[in-house]
Amino acid sequence: MLEIENKLTTNFGYLFEDNLISEIKELGVTKCFDEDATIIDVGEYIKSMPLLVSGAIKILREDENGEELVLYYLEKGDTCAMTLSCCMGQTKSKIRAVAETNVELIMLPKEKMADWLGKYKSWQAYILQTYHLRMDELLEALDTIAFLKMDERLFKYLKDKAMVTHNDLLHVTHKQISEDLHTSRVVVSRLLKKLENENKIQLFRNSIKVLEL
Repeated sequence: MLEIENKLTTNFGYLFEDNLISEIKELGVTKCFDEDATIIDVGEYIKSMPLLVSGAIKILREDENGEELVLYYLEKGDTCAMTLSCCMGQTKSKIRAVAETNVELIMLPKEKMADWLGKYKSWQAYILQTYHLRMDELLEALDTIAFLKMDERLFKYLKDKAMVTHNDLLHVTHKQISEDLHTSRVVVSRLLKKLENENKIQLFRNSIKVLEL
């Protein structure tokens, strides 16, 4: 518990007032999730807002056939704007949040969201900045789908994954990539080989090394 409190202070202490940090420590509930665990699922009512103190999370959108598409990633110090919207509006989640790595979260009661907006300027600034960043990332995801060729989308996906996990050696299968990019495994395998021939990545049996970041 003390380790989580130290991470909270390290990641958020420079952003939030001391009194707000104290309230978060008092009211927050620590939760840990293993890699690939579902943290928030589509259709769930969200009862608390997560602050990410360590690890990385990917946010996915699901279509009517159950096919998924990665929208963006969250890193330590982040929260999810869509989760905020569901908390404030008391609506069901429209996204799925999956642990990209092992994750440590501090879950905050949704009842405090509006209260802190009026009480702490730093919280207000943090929430507004979160909405701004996530909107930029959603627009980038839309641009990627609309304007980039599939090989460019694939390489961007690999670079984003490497940066968010802070590791250029990715342990990910071709099937997982195809699901995240909403395409076929055959296409992914072919384009990965193309990227390797261009010296942008190096393929191993169960991993991919990103050579250009």
